[in-house]
Amino acid sequence: MEKELQIFHEFLQAKGLKLTKPREIILEEVFLTHEHFNVDELYDQIREKHDNVSRATVYRTIPLLVEANLIKNALRCAAKDHYEHIYGHAKHLHFICNECGRIMEEEISEMESALRKLAAKHNFQIEEFNIGAKGLCNQCRKDK
Repeated sequence: MEKELQIFHEFLQAKGLKLTKPREIILEEVFLTHEHFNVDELYDQIREKHDNVSRATVYRTIPLLVEANLIKNALRCAAKDHYEHIYGHAKHLHFICNECGRIMEEEISEMESALRKLAAKHNFQIEEFNIGAKGLCNQCRKDK
């Protein structure tokens, strides 16, 4: 987590902002989370350990972490934005169950190559992509 902290600190300095203790706590909790999360879930997780971090600070810090390329808005599910940390992680697609909301991930190295070939065909430079598929997970299909 030292590298992420350094990146965030340098990013904040470049914007004329400070790495406050609450921002450091938020960054730490984000990288302790290995699942997708929404801001309210993250806030609840933080409040279990720290009582000096406000919900407003969490909401203001998330866009800074996105802008610093440490996390991204991965998907919108159940009317909430869900984030994931991306620094140091392979690109992947999301399989989202329409019934239970479960999110499964799969690396996409082969698919990325195909996307880049298609983009080159149109002289298009891909800067970012989000790929997802919605359907029913195995458990929900069994339950029906």
